[in-house]
Amino acid sequence: MNTSGYDVIVVGGGNAALCAALTAREEGAKVLLLERAPQEERGGNSSFTEGLMRFAYGGTEDIRALSPDLTPDELASDFGRYTEDKFFDDMARVTQNRTDPDLCEILVRQSNATMHWLARQGVRFLPQFGRQAFKVDGKFTFWGGATLAAVGGGRGLVDQLYRAAERAGVDIRYNAWARDLIHCDDGVTGIVVKLDDVTREFSARSVILACGGFEANAAWRARHLGPGWDLAKVRGSKYNCGDGLEMALRIGAQPAGHWSGCHAVGWERYADDFGSFETMDDYERDNYPFSIMVNAEGKRFLDEGADIRNYTYAKYGRIILQQPDQFAWQIFDSSVTHLLRPEYRARRVTKVTANTIEELADKLGDVNRDALIETIKAFNASITREVLFSANVKDGRRTQGLAIPKSNWAIALENPPFEAYAITCGITFTFGGLKVTTNAQVLDTGHQPISGLYTAGEMLGGLFYFNYPGATGLTSGAVFGRIAGRNAAQSALAANRAANVA
Repeated sequence: MNTSGYDVIVVGGGNAALCAALTAREEGAKVLLLERAPQEERGGNSSFTEGLMRFAYGGTEDIRALSPDLTPDELASDFGRYTEDKFFDDMARVTQNRTDPDLCEILVRQSNATMHWLARQGVRFLPQFGRQAFKVDGKFTFWGGATLAAVGGGRGLVDQLYRAAERAGVDIRYNAWARDLIHCDDGVTGIVVKLDDVTREFSARSVILACGGFEANAAWRARHLGPGWDLAKVRGSKYNCGDGLEMALRIGAQPAGHWSGCHAVGWERYADDFGSFETMDDYERDNYPFSIMVNAEGKRFLDEGADIRNYTYAKYGRIILQQPDQFAWQIFDSSVTHLLRPEYRARRVTKVTANTIEELADKLGDVNRDALIETIKAFNASITREVLFSANVKDGRRTQGLAIPKSNWAIALENPPFEAYAITCGITFTFGGLKVTTNAQVLDTGHQPISGLYTAGEMLGGLFYFNYPGATGLTSGAVFGRIAGRNAAQSALAANRAANVA
């Protein structure tokens, strides 16, 4: 008999964990959710996101169904279409065709239905006006395949899911640090947890690990991502230290995916070491497609306009970390500074303003002055000026003849005042995880399912390599959280029935 009273234990407290717990309850299981953080810091990395979710949709009617409170003027926006085929193409392209085809198909095919399920749990969505769309001829035009975000951002998403979990009867414990899996030849049968500083054991028929990657563990970052990664800033939760991965690997779970890869972005150079709710909106620096980025040598080092921000930002943090002293500057001409997102005007920002390029070069004291001036002169002279600038599409306004091109949005630095912003690398989440079946059940190193063990969220390996399409992480967590919850619950309830018959 299952003497603990629980059928399913979910380890983690973010979007994936909550979706797993809610779905397991829908199946009729009794569920315990263990959140390592205190209640006021709950939600893992999900709480630090914008709440933006990528999903396949056919047009305005899908947006209207998920955002029923939009005004007629808002509904007149150009939302475009984001088809399943486009979603597949984006996943294949940005992961260099390495994404697991079975997992990718599940993600894409179930993305739309999962959004509607979230809405039924009480999550409200609104289009990201001004973040995922600029105005063209007075009308917002959306780009990049990511259109809707949870009201209140990531914290709004998490809070709504916690309310739903409480209503559904999920037993939620905070300050619950999962330390080990209880297992035997028959599989996983429970969890060892340090609950309010007291070590306890909870047994269950199924355990779902959805407690994040190892991005907050400096030693693991250096070990798996490489030299220098211990110096990266952590954008989100300080509790994502790889605990779930470590306990699963200890019992023979098979690692999968890109263990030396991660989601990492350009981030405020002097940001705190870990994310905090007070400052999380101040540190993003995502308008780089309209800038040039230079390193300490005064040189450009990547193509700022290679693609729309949603398809490059998650891989550029790695390149910034590789620069001398792990920093860079984004430099903007005044003709585009009106397009900068609010965080560029936040209180905690390292900014330099100058009326001439020479003055700017003098003020950037940690940058090679003469090389910077030459870099800007060469950049300005190389632009195809006959092509018109357009912020919403890849406009083809590019450079010619430079060793490192700028493929779109090439704006000459010639209209003062010029603005420069100091950035470093901010890591979001790691790509390495566990090998799973299409039912989200964890496989061992012998390629056999581990009875009673499932995973979702950042811990699911095989979806992302090198890069990811922006806003796919929350969608993946919700899709596979539901799959893990459903299958863990069904397995647990079947085992209960078999035990009762016996």
